Amino acid sequence: MTAKLIIDDVSKVFSDGKTEVTALSNTSFAVRPNEFITILGPSGCGKSTILKIIAGLEEPSSGRVLLDGREIKGPGADRGMVFQSYTLFPWLTVRQNIEFGLEVAGRPKAERRDIAHHYLEKIGLKGFENAYPQNLSGGMKQRVAIARALANDPEVLLMDEPFGALDAQTRTVMQELLVDVWEESHKTILFVTHDVDEAVFLGDTIYVMTARPGKIKERIEVPLPRPRTFDVKLSPVFLEIKRQVLELIREESWKTANSNL
Repeated sequence: MTAKLIIDDVSKVFSDGKTEVTALSNTSFAVRPNEFITILGPSGCGKSTILKIIAGLEEPSSGRVLLDGREIKGPGADRGMVFQSYTLFPWLTVRQNIEFGLEVAGRPKAERRDIAHHYLEKIGLKGFENAYPQNLSGGMKQRVAIARALANDPEVLLMDEPFGALDAQTRTVMQELLVDVWEESHKTILFVTHDVDEAVFLGDTIYVMTARPGKIKERIEVPLPRPRTFDVKLSPVFLEIKRQVLELIREESWKTANSNL
């Protein structure tokens, strides 16, 4: 298997000088080029920590992460990240937020405008280019955050529960939007979520993690055809994968609950 990204025996221990907490323990998996990975697991199992290590925002305590054969040592333009919280610059308009990374990179103004225009149309925000974040709904803000990340053309897009704060209806719309965007760009995506339906609907492969200290408990391939629409959530294959994932997470949640007794 040709791997775009390799997480090689990564562990992460957090310490405040008095106590230590092992968030990740000997975690390994590989991601194929253009693969859409979803990551699930109990709260506190290190899902977000994995993304931060891949992004270069955290250093592993041991192990390494390789992107195209190069070891990741810090942040880089080859990786883009979308967080659950709205991370737009409030003093910039929608278009200016999308163009921000391109401007920092020194791209010509006309090119920045063309790229921003493309993603404004793609995410359904044409006509809102001069609006400020304070005037946008939560779903619209996350559309802009996704567009800003994609505008920089990263090799890997990291998404840390980006729809977690949205209501159910908006979340469904955003899931379908992201599938549509992925069908066009075929970016390599790692997507952390607590929502099992979301993980199955979006992913080519699901990684289910153990309770803390987190490691990979199970790898599940999703054989649902693409492009996907909301109707696929009613299919027998979808429901069987959902049942399997729920059982795995239930096992780990019971371990966490019993360890706290």
